[in-house]
Amino acid sequence: MKSNISKPRAILRIHFHPVERTEELYGHLLAVVDGISSRVEPLPADWSAYVDLTGALTYWGRDAEGLVAVLRLRLLALHGVQCSAGAGPTRSIAAMAADATPPGAATVVRDDPYEIATFLRTKAVSALPGIGPKTARTLARYGITSVGDIADAQLPTLQRILGTTAARLAHDRALGIDDRPVVPGAAPRTMSASRRFDRDELDADQHHRAVLGLVQDLGGRLRTSGEIAQALTLTVTYADRTQTTRSRSLTEPTAHTPALATTARALLTGLGLQRARVRTLALRAERLLPAADTVHQLTFDPSDDKLRRLETALDRAAARYGPGITGAASAYPRARQGDRYAGGLRPPRTRSA
Repeated sequence: MKSNISKPRAILRIHFHPVERTEELYGHLLAVVDGISSRVEPLPADWSAYVDLTGALTYWGRDAEGLVAVLRLRLLALHGVQCSAGAGPTRSIAAMAADATPPGAATVVRDDPYEIATFLRTKAVSALPGIGPKTARTLARYGITSVGDIADAQLPTLQRILGTTAARLAHDRALGIDDRPVVPGAAPRTMSASRRFDRDELDADQHHRAVLGLVQDLGGRLRTSGEIAQALTLTVTYADRTQTTRSRSLTEPTAHTPALATTARALLTGLGLQRARVRTLALRAERLLPAADTVHQLTFDPSDDKLRRLETALDRAAARYGPGITGAASAYPRARQGDRYAGGLRPPRTRSA
């Protein structure tokens, strides 16, 4: 007779904290995780992953705490990488537990109503996935400041504040209800470029020039391979080998250098690197798709079409004369009135015979 009793769910959210980030290393770390459970959903943008441990608990004969401890030990022993991990019966609880956990530690919330309520109710509303700063401020005006307040609120009241869909999601997750599964799959393809300075670089202009070069490199390689990017990630490695990483989605998937440059420039500016001693800058194009999947938004600006035609000419020049022949200036167009070349781009230089 088939039992109607379902197994307790155990979902893990794990964040990797390596000294230096490379696509190859991320793949190795996922392979270690896959050795514990094959149900792994990679999240390369922030170097994390979701893992469904439900079946693995029975296979390994361990509880969630023991299995997470084994996984953390393997990552450290095989690759020297610390991680922070959070586990719980749902994706949202696992994510909240991981966010509240420092590197080298783990937080596990068991699939028990009392333990779930104890974990959730005292958390600030901003800790609940899907509640951003603006929504948190809106809720605070109505005296709703904790996840417990959301759980206790009448759903019609929340719907008047947040809208029907957002209110139902917030209310369910505040009660520990989240049926979203872990969706196994290979890590989305990425492409990266990096620049290591000859010495620790303090000059902000040099930081910008380096990022310009990385943007042009990535744009050309994406177009050559027939791919488009959905997001960019900028990683800065400092003199003491610490790192800062920022990611941002593109307005539309693209391999167009000026569009990539706009996002890369925003990432770099947002880091505020004034007087920072920078050793390495790395730019990564995330979540690549075939170029055939692109949907370019039409504009009435003729300079956009000119930029794209000129970009094609620059790619041909680079293919003929070698990378870098067109210079990094093409990464940042300046739409100056009267400029012969749209957006301030310059034609390719040719080498003398």
